[in-house]
Amino acid sequence: MPAFVPSPRSASSPGHPTHAVDRAFLSMGRRHPDVRWDAGGIAYLSGPPPSLSDLRAYVEYRLGELPLLTSRVEGGPRRPRWLPDPDFSVGRHVHEVVAEGPEGWDTALHTALNAPFGPGAYWGVWLIHGHAADEYAVCHRFHHACQDGSAAAATFRTMLGGGEFSARPAPGEDRPALPRRVGRAAGLGAAFAAAALAVRGRRPDVPFLPSGERRLWRGRVAADTLRGIGAARGGSAHDAHLAALAGALSAWSDRSGVALPRVTALVPFEARRPDEEQTWGNRCFALPLELPVGASRTRGGAARVGDSPRRRLDHVMAETRKLRAPARRQAIQDLVRWMPDRPTEWYLRRMLSPRVTDVMATSMPIADKAGLGETPVTGVNLLPLLVPGHLFGVGLSFFGEWADVSFVTDRALPSGELLPELWERAVGELEDSTAPV
Repeated sequence: MPAFVPSPRSASSPGHPTHAVDRAFLSMGRRHPDVRWDAGGIAYLSGPPPSLSDLRAYVEYRLGELPLLTSRVEGGPRRPRWLPDPDFSVGRHVHEVVAEGPEGWDTALHTALNAPFGPGAYWGVWLIHGHAADEYAVCHRFHHACQDGSAAAATFRTMLGGGEFSARPAPGEDRPALPRRVGRAAGLGAAFAAAALAVRGRRPDVPFLPSGERRLWRGRVAADTLRGIGAARGGSAHDAHLAALAGALSAWSDRSGVALPRVTALVPFEARRPDEEQTWGNRCFALPLELPVGASRTRGGAARVGDSPRRRLDHVMAETRKLRAPARRQAIQDLVRWMPDRPTEWYLRRMLSPRVTDVMATSMPIADKAGLGETPVTGVNLLPLLVPGHLFGVGLSFFGEWADVSFVTDRALPSGELLPELWERAVGELEDSTAPV
């Protein structure tokens, strides 16, 4: 790897204001210091790994394009700001885990997944190597107060190059007048608050005590497969993913013995405007989505084929279609922009509660290609937030020709290792059910 000269950073650069969602995660972190509030991603690369010192020099070089990664929060709990950290050290943020040969890969991976951040750090990078001469991985994790998934994806593209920022649907130019927008946002906020208060029936009875140790289980299908499934019914690849997730959960319930009377996914919604910082902070909104798991009932009480793959897809599309309308998207953007601190934190706490939602489900287009020096990235896994009481977090990343699914579970979750295979199988069933006759 070539030598890199660190880009100069000015300690006198102006601070960056925190957003209401940032402050909500900071507050929840203070209230519940025993909870892991970090998310992230892992990039897998083909080629000889760099040394730790070379990786630190590379990250230091790239930080010139990511100045907010050298920030720390100051100013108390009411109106803190992200300010340049005069004590910032790359060595406090970039680490390595060395596997003891091929058989040590799993242990090394999960060491990086569960390692604490350095003192005062809000993010960390772990170089994982030693399991093969020409393969390694880079794990990037961050406290959710400083980044959401879209900001982390933009950071990935800046760090490893290749690809454009993910497309963010923007409202049309003929926007309604401001009073009308405020009214729509307020009405939507009231509707979301009512949804947050609703507890949808009996929650899953999970027969395990969380260990606090996270595990990662991975699956993969061709990205065009998911896109084709969604397009066949007028939907999206994300719709196909959620429908496959419902099918995988139904099969996992049968295999693991965990009854699932209902499953509600918490789906992040991108609300960042083009003029806002793209690599830092939170501009997302969390929306609940009932997954069609198990058999449904007709009005007369008779069972029908509720776990038909096509029926699942149609159910998911009916729910997500409501969010695609330009007026609804504009209202959510306005709500995220103007929502005060206390309602924002209350809503997030309710949405993250296992009494309301059961899994975190996110998806993100990453890039067409990427690399570190001469070594190309061959795949990417998201590491979604895993909330105590949730079954798991699931992330779908689109990189190159592949759609990679990742299930982040507690080590004690029964049969968690089956989830990726069951998801891949559910994708295959969806593909068969939507194929032209």
